Amino acid sequence: MIFATGNEDKMKEIRMIMGEDHGKVLSMKEAGIQIDIEENGTTYEENALIKARAVAKRVHDLVLADDSGLEIDFLNGEPGVYSARYLGEDTSYRVKNAKLLKRLEGVSEEKRTARFVCAIGAVFPDGREVTVRAAVEGRIDYEEKGKNGFGYDPIFYVPELGKTTAEMTEEEKNSISHRGKALRMLKEELGKNL
Repeated sequence: MIFATGNEDKMKEIRMIMGEDHGKVLSMKEAGIQIDIEENGTTYEENALIKARAVAKRVHDLVLADDSGLEIDFLNGEPGVYSARYLGEDTSYRVKNAKLLKRLEGVSEEKRTARFVCAIGAVFPDGREVTVRAAVEGRIDYEEKGKNGFGYDPIFYVPELGKTTAEMTEEEKNSISHRGKALRMLKEELGKNL
């Protein structure tokens, strides 16, 4: 099974959640695949399938890919499907987080609602395709907190747990995260389709 990503933090999460129930999960790099994939879809599902299809053309294995993003209600759902490319692909998340916090300056707690969304696409060797989508609700905190996680984790606060996703242990985060939920949904789908 190949997961169409080069993000090592993401691969760590994926392996923890997927286990080896359906075989070993390799990153593109580990599978020896080096291609640039343009994510030009308008939904998370489209982008996930664009990536999975691109890799599936080169291998005869099950290929998985995800697209995820942060949607902030006060900012009309921004950065959304452009989360990774927000302010430019090479811009650090420290800069991205600072910009979002600045844009939300003076916005009250009840209007800082947000969610992390994750869609995962699977392309089977026989050409069948499956997508799943999951989300975790929260709000944008007032400052970065926590050293765990990556991306927007330091500013995404989950009220039920009273901390940002960057303050959670890996186990806590994986149990409630958008990617964790989507991966568990996908495991169920794989059980039906393999």
